[in-house]
Amino acid sequence: MSFVDKADVEIKAGTGGNGCISFRKEKFIDHGGPDGGDGGRGGDVIFEANNNEDTLANFRYLRELAAKNGESGAHRRQHGKNGSDLVVAVPTGTIILGDGGKVLADLSSDHSRAVIAKGGDGGFGNAHFVSSVRQAPKMAEKGEPGEKLRVTLELKLIADVGLVGLPNAGKSTFLSVVSSARPEIADYPFTTLTPNLGVSDLSGGPSLLIADIPGLIEGAAEGKGLGDEFLKHIERTLVIIHIIDAYNDDVAKAYKTIEAELKAYSSDLTTRPQVIALNKTEGLDTDIIEDLIKQIKTVAPKSSKVMPISAKSLAGIKTLLEQVGSMVMNAKKTLDNYANETIDQIPVLTLTDTGEAFNVEKRGDGGSYLVTGKKIEKFAVRTSPGSEQGIRRLKDIMKKMGITHELARQGAVAGSIIDIGGIIKFGL
Repeated sequence: MSFVDKADVEIKAGTGGNGCISFRKEKFIDHGGPDGGDGGRGGDVIFEANNNEDTLANFRYLRELAAKNGESGAHRRQHGKNGSDLVVAVPTGTIILGDGGKVLADLSSDHSRAVIAKGGDGGFGNAHFVSSVRQAPKMAEKGEPGEKLRVTLELKLIADVGLVGLPNAGKSTFLSVVSSARPEIADYPFTTLTPNLGVSDLSGGPSLLIADIPGLIEGAAEGKGLGDEFLKHIERTLVIIHIIDAYNDDVAKAYKTIEAELKAYSSDLTTRPQVIALNKTEGLDTDIIEDLIKQIKTVAPKSSKVMPISAKSLAGIKTLLEQVGSMVMNAKKTLDNYANETIDQIPVLTLTDTGEAFNVEKRGDGGSYLVTGKKIEKFAVRTSPGSEQGIRRLKDIMKKMGITHELARQGAVAGSIIDIGGIIKFGL
């Protein structure tokens, strides 16, 4: 299966079932009481991270995801069946983005879940509306529509270590000898076209999850070569191994080129703990290796370690992994300590959004008014336009909420057309 790390999908939660209008029909009882049941709730759309998934390729052609609708209520107060939730498995590390790139969920751990679209509530049947003054209600609510939205799924691999370097620096060979991963290896640039993951157990310490990022070239941030589209996969890594080909004409320039591209993508990447691995040293004399290391140190941060290795002969590999393993452990401890810190904060008092707020707007024609608000629109969705008792109930709700008073203040009179959120219209 091809590697895909970004996909756009439409998701739709289930619509709630309609309430039922029904009256008991029993032998010797001509007019039984109302017994219409409520509709079932629509199913949610839930995304769940799964370590067994490693690509978003399944969503390349699957552009729409929909949960089941709730079933309508029935006579004898039978409640409609709730619609089943749709649980969508995505790779661990998937970020779900909404309008404007807003992060709706970051599924960064195995089995973490997030409800992205909520199903609509089922409508009440007429048995729900029985009261001392309304003993035979002939109305029932419609089910609410489920939430519908377009989201972008973006995968950022979760790895301890990220490998970066120019094309043909030997990153794929390195990954193949320290793990069981089998990336494509050849003697031409851009052999690696997609990120590869491997688990290294050669250090004798904890396992290291290593991500091999396709080769960067100068100008990658402007889209040259493979561009910087895969650099997002090392944003979560704790340590970076910068691999440099010892046979490069200018090893210092090779290092500066990659560092410049990392900085152009995100300045945070250049401050990440790193080890510089001078690769392909198996055929070089010691004095040549030392000279190359000195050249790299003239442009690298003083805190960076430069270590000669040979992915082909395995020279220096164990020492490098031990060093990286220690750095990863220290980075994890730092993160744990940061997470456990207690930060004293001044409490901020804010107004609680109860959903009771509404807005009344007089339209230009002078005879109609637009009413908007979360709560009143929720009732409007559930009201059938053809139900006289339903409209009457909606008017009662408007009166209790103070909407009727505001309409009168703005000049509404009997017969004025009231439009609630573009959902339902009726005369006042």
